Amino acid sequence: MNWSAKPSSVQQARPALIGPGRLVLVVGPSGAGKDTLIDGARATCRDDPSFVFPRRLVTRPSSEFEDHDTMSEASFDQAVTERQFAFWWSAHRLRYGIPASIDDDIRTDRTVVCNVSRTIVAAVRERYARVAVVMITAPSEVLAARLAARDRAGDGEIAGRMARSTTIDQNFHADFVISNVCRRENGVRRLLNVICEQDFHISS
Repeated sequence: MNWSAKPSSVQQARPALIGPGRLVLVVGPSGAGKDTLIDGARATCRDDPSFVFPRRLVTRPSSEFEDHDTMSEASFDQAVTERQFAFWWSAHRLRYGIPASIDDDIRTDRTVVCNVSRTIVAAVRERYARVAVVMITAPSEVLAARLAARDRAGDGEIAGRMARSTTIDQNFHADFVISNVCRRENGVRRLLNVICEQDFHISS
């Protein structure tokens, strides 16, 4: 499992932004295993209130492959109008939102960890004082096999999703990268390193 880190860009807080807590954004292509690693980190941190793993709200029923709270399109529209989300985005004909309660968590110096789209990272960085972006990835053949295995309705055609992901990656910068191709425990440990602000090492 490859592991790369560029921690210097996420260590200094900027004034007038939401802080002093940290926001850890977990991103990556469909099939990379983001939720799997987040679930493992959540289980490890479950007894420590300083770490928060908010549930996403999505305009799709939850499944064994993605655990979230479900909203109708109309309810999502209302939630946007009422500013119930800290931020939200659209992808694959669906909409996703992170609850506004994370702002209070971050203001009380907690660390918030959430799975988000790479397309909103730049905007989120402009709102929060301390943001760490973790890219979870895997070789294209591994991603394709995982997507085919889950065969989730509404995901869209696999080749199209992978092409879209490649286009996004061309100009995307992450602070940390985890290649999730080996044991689950290895990926969880590396994600926990970021979440807990432990020492980072570049290895191959």
